[in-house]
Amino acid sequence: MISTARVPADKPVRIAFSLNDASEDTPPEDSIPLEFPELDQQLQPLPPCHDSAESMEVFKQHCQIAEEYHEVKKEIALLEQRKKELIAKLDQAEKEKVDAAELVREFEALTEENRTLRLAQSQCVEQLEKLRIQYQKRQGSS
Repeated sequence: MISTARVPADKPVRIAFSLNDASEDTPPEDSIPLEFPELDQQLQPLPPCHDSAESMEVFKQHCQIAEEYHEVKKEIALLEQRKKELIAKLDQAEKEKVDAAELVREFEALTEENRTLRLAQSQCVEQLEKLRIQYQKRQGSS
């Protein structure tokens, strides 16, 4: 025989029942222990009235729903974790995209500066050559 008792709201509840039709006097060999610590106290399955098949069925359904609820909560937690990972990955990709765009702009600026410096260098080389020629002409005429 099973007695019922109220449990304080802050304590987890452990419930066991058998899916076979064994009599109450024999201990169930394949009892299924069910714990629903994640459920609020008011949502915990209440112990069934073992004299009523309907009560037992409602209790089993409630336990199955509690298990499904637990599975859904776990799946939600996993999906939320995956969402965080994807957001972090997206943020990293956007940062890398911004970094790449900055590198492209820097490369273009340096390429332009390089072209400008090469042009200035070639002009300086030409001017130096002209000065050498003028200097040689002066040296030759003196």
